[in-house]
Amino acid sequence: MTNLLHIQLPGLELQNPIMPASGCFGFGDEYGKFYDLNKLGAVMIKATTPEARFGNETPRIAETPSGMLNAIGLQNPGLEVVQSEILPNLNTRYPNLNIIANVAGSCEEDYVAVCKEIGNAENVKAIELNISCPNVKHGGIAFGTDPKVAASLTEAVKKVAKVPVYVKLSPNVTDIVPIARAIEAAGADGFTMINTLLGMRIDLKTRKPLLANQTGGLSGAAIKPVAIRLIHQVFHATNIPIIGMGGVQTVDDVLEMMMAGASAVAVGTANFTDPYVCPKLIDALPKRMAELGINSLSELIQQVREEK
Repeated sequence: MTNLLHIQLPGLELQNPIMPASGCFGFGDEYGKFYDLNKLGAVMIKATTPEARFGNETPRIAETPSGMLNAIGLQNPGLEVVQSEILPNLNTRYPNLNIIANVAGSCEEDYVAVCKEIGNAENVKAIELNISCPNVKHGGIAFGTDPKVAASLTEAVKKVAKVPVYVKLSPNVTDIVPIARAIEAAGADGFTMINTLLGMRIDLKTRKPLLANQTGGLSGAAIKPVAIRLIHQVFHATNIPIIGMGGVQTVDDVLEMMMAGASAVAVGTANFTDPYVCPKLIDALPKRMAELGINSLSELIQQVREEK
């Protein structure tokens, strides 16, 4: 099964293409009580910022048809705790597990500060830049909505990062292609996509938004068609690998995302409804591949590239 599912990406030697998405799996160890995390291709840990963050006011999660809204607000214990406690603990318990460290911030300096240090951890094999964060120095506009700002951030981080850098693209833009191309030109090693779509729900009794933050990120099965479309667009416009995510629940979702252009797949919201979803997908892949005449995932990726 190892050769059948094996994927090679910048910085990542994956025994299979399945990994939990950042923000839906804590720092990984929370799910260790359910199954051996060594079975996963990698784990995208929760976002890390320079200082500890409490996050947004509650309520900050609301269910929606085929998905959920969240406005957690990047709650995390800060770089020092992640570096000195969380990552070493993960390395002790899961020495062969690839960690992709999600990094966030409010200004370019925040990202640079975290990226300069977090790659020193033995088990951090790559960085995922969360560019959907509001840039406080540019009027609160998200880093990921402006090609020049996104490229500048990518370039700054690449200068200090000791591991490959994957940039997480936001779907909340008019045209994702110029942003992706600018990030690629700035030296990114790959993309992860997509981040959540902005959404809102109203409480009929109070006539006010359900979330204290008013808006939140929509995730879950409802966003999969958007993710497929954007992955396909970026795949055909750029030449660096993509880790796809957005509404993945089944093994067919995984293969559909890879046929759209993803080289690996992250599972987000589905972890909340079934904590065993990732190992189930890994186990189900070989049988479904055989039914579809897919000899190996690396061969499938190559075929999709050749048809590009």
